[in-house]
Amino acid sequence: MRMVKKSAFFSKSNLVLMKRYRFIYLLMLIPVIELIVFNYAPMYGIIVAFKKYKASIGIWGSEWVGLKWFNQFIFAPYFWKTFKNTLLLGTYSLLWSFPAPIILSLLLNEIRVERFKKVVQTVTYLPYFISMVAICSMILAILSPTTGAVNQLLGIFGIEPIYFMTEARYFRTIYIASGIWQGVGWGTIIYLAALAGVDQELYEAATIDGANRFQKMWHISLSAIKPTISILLILSVPGIISANFEKVLLLYNEVIFDTADVMSTYLYRLAFGTAKVSGGQVEQGAAIGLFNSVISFVLILMSNRISKFFDNTSSLW
Repeated sequence: MRMVKKSAFFSKSNLVLMKRYRFIYLLMLIPVIELIVFNYAPMYGIIVAFKKYKASIGIWGSEWVGLKWFNQFIFAPYFWKTFKNTLLLGTYSLLWSFPAPIILSLLLNEIRVERFKKVVQTVTYLPYFISMVAICSMILAILSPTTGAVNQLLGIFGIEPIYFMTEARYFRTIYIASGIWQGVGWGTIIYLAALAGVDQELYEAATIDGANRFQKMWHISLSAIKPTISILLILSVPGIISANFEKVLLLYNEVIFDTADVMSTYLYRLAFGTAKVSGGQVEQGAAIGLFNSVISFVLILMSNRISKFFDNTSSLW
C-alpha cells in the first residue's frame, strides 16, 4: 500500500502540475522557512527546563537536573496564587468574552437599516485597533479616583471616590469588561461572514410558518454558525491557562498582586530578576513556559474530543 501511495504521489500528472506551479511552491517556502526558524527551532531551548544552565558551557554541556525546577516551582508558595489567578482570569474571560461577539453578530444580522448597521460595526471594531498601551492608559484615566469619569459620576450621587486600581477585588472585573469592549466588534467578523451565507429562503419559509424574529434567530441564524462557534470555542479553551500578559503588566501593581499576579507576569519578573527565588531564574522561566504549553495542549485535545463526541462536524480533526 505504501508503494502504491508513493508511486501515485509521484505520478506523471502530479509531476507536471508541480512543474507548472513551481513558482507557487517556491513562494510557499517563505512561510514554511519562517515557521521552522521562529516556531520550531526555538523549541530546542526547552531542554533548559531540565538542566542547571551555565552560559559558559552551553545548554548541552550543562548539568542535567531532571524535574528539579518543576518541583521547585510547583511546590513554591507563589505557585498556587499565580496559577489560581491565571485560571480564574482565563475562565471568566471565556465565560463572558466568548458569547459577546456571538450575541452582537446575531443582533447586527437582524438590523435592516444598512447605514445604521455599518455605523454600529465601525464603532465596535475601532477599539481593537487601539494599542494595548493606549487602552490601559484610558482605563487608568477613566478609573482615576480624582479625575476619572466613573468616580465623578459616582460623586453626583454622593458616593465617595473608589480606588479601583488599588483594591484587588475590582481587578478581574476591570480586566474582563475592558477585554469585551476591545474585542467584541472584531470577534463578530467571522460570525457575520458565516451568517451572510445563510439562504434567505429559510427565513422566508419560517415567516410563512409563523415564526417570530427571535425564533428565526434561534433556529436558523444560531444553527448556521454553530460549527463556527464550536471551532472557535475549541481554539479559545487553551486561553484559560494564559492571561493577556501585556494588559496585566500595564494594569497591575504590588497592591493588587493577590488577584492580578498571573503566571506570565511572574515569569516576566523572574526573567528580569525582580522575583525572589533561590537560583535558577532562566531554568525556572523555561519550566513555567513549558508547563503552560503542556496544559494548553491538553486542554485543546480535551475540548476537541468533547466537541467531536457531541457533533462530529464541529471539531478540528
